Amino acid sequence: MSEVIIRKAVQEDCSCMLELIRELAEYEKALHEVTVTLEEFTEDGFGESPIWGAFVAETEGEIVGISLYYDRYSTWKGRRLYLEDLVVTEKMRGRQIGKLLFDATLEHGKSGKYSGMVFQVLNWNEPAINFYKKYSPKFDDEWLNVSIEFRD
Repeated sequence: MSEVIIRKAVQEDCSCMLELIRELAEYEKALHEVTVTLEEFTEDGFGESPIWGAFVAETEGEIVGISLYYDRYSTWKGRRLYLEDLVVTEKMRGRQIGKLLFDATLEHGKSGKYSGMVFQVLNWNEPAINFYKKYSPKFDDEWLNVSIEFRD
């Protein structure tokens, strides 16, 4: 396998990143729920007031994985890093790319400005659950996810 480079995402990566997000949504049987446009996605990551950051995994000039995160605030714990998506394209899974991305995100979180990192995983996604278990996380079965949609 060619060398995998983990780097901070740049604006020009947005189209490829959004494709990986759609691939994840399709895997999760929720492709119809991806409603963000490329323009919104790009503005939200690289506009005047960026609200997300990301690492990308690149090999042979192709983006094959992403780790997208943003700041979250806990009144109990302070600033937390929220991992929104960790995606490796299907054809590249099993090659430690997810680990490289996750480790880069953890290191970013340990930079001193965060008290920890939080994320969600679907209860039926056994490969992802088993991956995260290697990091000794605390799984929470007490809280329910709740959302209110403002647009379709």
